[in-house]
Order: sequence, then C-alpha cells, then structure tokens
Amino acid sequence: MMSRRGSHPTPAAVYSEFGASYVGRGFELAFQKGLRRYALIPLLINIVLFSVAIYAIFHYTTVWVSDFLAWLPEWLRWLEIILWPLVILTVVLLFALTFTSVANIIASPFNSFLAEKVEARLTGIAPADNGVAGLVKDIPRTLGRELQKLVYFIPRSIGFLLLLLFVPVIGQILWLLWGGWMMTIQYADYAFDNHKVPFRQMRMSLGKRQGKSLSFGVVVAFLASIPIVNLIMIPVAVCGATAFWVDHMRAENLH
Repeated sequence: MMSRRGSHPTPAAVYSEFGASYVGRGFELAFQKGLRRYALIPLLINIVLFSVAIYAIFHYTTVWVSDFLAWLPEWLRWLEIILWPLVILTVVLLFALTFTSVANIIASPFNSFLAEKVEARLTGIAPADNGVAGLVKDIPRTLGRELQKLVYFIPRSIGFLLLLLFVPVIGQILWLLWGGWMMTIQYADYAFDNHKVPFRQMRMSLGKRQGKSLSFGVVVAFLASIPIVNLIMIPVAVCGATAFWVDHMRAENLH
C-alpha cells in the first residue's frame, strides 16, 4: 500500500479539482522547503533564455502584428478589433512556446530530477538515491525523450500554424488549445518518463482527462507568456504536472 503525506489530497478532493488548479499546486510545491534547491537550475536556465525571449517579443511583436493585419482582405477588416488582441496573444505565445522548448531540452535532466523529488514528497515513497551519478546516467534517455516530443510537436504545430495564419479567429483558438496540449505533454512527461512509461501510453493517459489536461496546459502557456512570471514557470509547471500525475494517473500506469 502506498503511503501518503499531508500534502496529498484525499480521493474525494482529487476528482473535484480542475486541471488548472494544478498550476497553483505547482507554485506551492516549487517553493517548499526541501524542493526549492531542485528547482534552482531549471529556474536559472529559464531566466537566461526568457530574458532573450522578452527582448525579442517587444522588438518584433508590433511589426508582425501590423503586417498580419495589413495582409487581411478588405472584407475582413471588420475583424480587426477581434483579431488584434488574438494576434498579439498568439505571437507572444509562439515566442513562449519556442523558448520554453529550448529551455526544456537544456533543463530536461534537472526537470526529471525535480519531478522525482516532488513525487516522493507527495507519495512518501523515496526514489532510489542515485545522486549526481544517476542524473548523469539518465541524460541520454531524458534528451532522447525530449527529441521524441519534438518529433510529435513539430509537424502538428506546422498544421495548426497554417490554420492560425489562414483561418481567422478559429485558427487562433485552435492554436491556443494546441499550445495548451503541448505544455501539458511537456511537463507531465517527466513523471511518466521517470517510470519509463512509453510516450504513446502517456498521451493516451492524458487524453482520457482531456479537460483537466487542456486547462492545465493553457494556463501554463498563458503564464509563460507574461514577463517576470515566465521566469519561474518551468519548475512550477514540472511540480504542478507531477502532482497531476500522482493524483490522477500514477496508479493506472504503475502495475
């Protein structure tokens, strides 16, 4: 029988939670004593890369938004009031997703380690203590898993990007939902991969909880687009997604 500590919710509480609430859980866990030090390296990586992203966003967004709206045919000019905020949000989200992907590749071994420690905190089950040697040994596997995610993300992102560019309003909405799905897969996968759950099985498990998965990912994607807040989102999202795994998916994936 798996032991549980006070931070782990009861079954009744678990199923009343919205997926987006796990973002709040992530903020709570990432700064808890005993977990803060494991969040430090992903946090520092995020600060460096998102500093570059913030500069790029402010430098290019206005130009790109103006060019996109100028591209619209005359009969769609009435959509400008609706499209302006949507296009700005989309451009910002595009930058956030791009730089988050780069940051996650670099930080993936440390994110896996953080997910392991969070899971141990929530379940009371201590992982095998392999220390730095174990972290180094797992680097090829964790980087391979990141590449597997990119192979899944890139062709689908191209398809949604085409919809974004050529199907006003609907394209923007679908792009935002796709961004949320990517964020959920990205951060939930660390806990799955720590237990060597196959990538396809992970996607199916998240798909069974599509509402929770999308609401979690969309909120993460939105917060990752906000300057300053985005600097802490990688460790927060890893912690929140790991709590989501523990509460809803751990039991069915570990036999």
